[in-house]
Amino acid sequence: MQFEHIVGQQEVKERLITSFRGGRLAHTQLFLGPEGSGALPLAIAFAQFVNCKQPTETDSCGDCPSCKKFQKYAHPDLHFYFPTTTTDAVKKEPKSELMLTEWRTYLSKNQGYATQNSWYDFLGVGNKQGTIYVRDAADIISKMALKAYEAKYKVIVVWMVEKLHESASNKLLKTLEEPPDNTLILLVAERFELLLPTVRSRAQLVKVPKITDPDIFQWLQDQYSDATAAQSVTRQANGNLNAALEILNNVDESQSNFILLSQWLRLCYKPGNFVPLHQFNQEMSKLGRERQKSFLKFALESIHNSLAINHGNAQLVKSTGEELTFVQKFAPYINKANQIKIVGILNQAIFHIERNAHAAILFTDLSFQMVDLMEAGKKFVKNPF
Repeated sequence: MQFEHIVGQQEVKERLITSFRGGRLAHTQLFLGPEGSGALPLAIAFAQFVNCKQPTETDSCGDCPSCKKFQKYAHPDLHFYFPTTTTDAVKKEPKSELMLTEWRTYLSKNQGYATQNSWYDFLGVGNKQGTIYVRDAADIISKMALKAYEAKYKVIVVWMVEKLHESASNKLLKTLEEPPDNTLILLVAERFELLLPTVRSRAQLVKVPKITDPDIFQWLQDQYSDATAAQSVTRQANGNLNAALEILNNVDESQSNFILLSQWLRLCYKPGNFVPLHQFNQEMSKLGRERQKSFLKFALESIHNSLAINHGNAQLVKSTGEELTFVQKFAPYINKANQIKIVGILNQAIFHIERNAHAAILFTDLSFQMVDLMEAGKKFVKNPF
């Protein structure tokens, strides 16, 4: 993985290179960036750069034996740790070492742009959630006790460090604070608030922002040679490269979400005898967890678009075509009477879906709350004072 293959993030790349060339290399670093920002590819590219035999001023060479091994994610001094769970192949005591082949294949498929959901989907583990166990922590300590095999720096990459089990975190504290010489520990995380303070305090922070719209647009246009599609996808991706690719690959799902959302909101706006709304909730409960989350996130995005219109920021709306027309008509009913609570219940629903809540009960409760909130919104439209 070379810096040149990472979309945008030029400022972060320059800071990393400058810190290394200036002799200010922190041996434990935390790459913190939202999903789709490229935090993991940046960490891997940095590891490749510091171990390159013939680096240029701005990147690793990509041709030396070290670079070629890094680009296959298979250098003997590059060690990955990541959330795991039981699978058909690993039925008990899962840990990263047992899934390295799958991990390398997954990274190659996604060019290093990993997400939790796509990783779990790749493993085929359904609704299970992964953890970085104390077994992984023991392996990290064991690996770090050995000298580097051939590289200048032995590199430990821990992806989704938020998923460290507390016992694993405690076991690693001394190692994170005082790693052996010529060792580089690169922690990668998406949510700062979920990290244990004892872990956060032992790493130098590398902030990775969302990718800028011009950078995503340019990359999409270079890849697919369709400026119109690239512009539309860029507006919807909101700085998330994974989201941009998902939009391109799941046009049918996006259209399905729009149809479901417009149906649901109409039922909540004018519920009648509640039978159609009950039937809708039952159908939603039959969908898989990821599909339910996709619908709820789409609903949340539509609410945000409505708020943008209401506050005179229509240029921020990412919807187009029928979706845009629907949002424009729906926007007046998302107002001071209900907007905060609607955003709250949708976020809460996503939270509970991720934790395997009973879907039929969840959607029924969500729908009844939405009926009341839509009624409040209608009353505010009629009498805003």
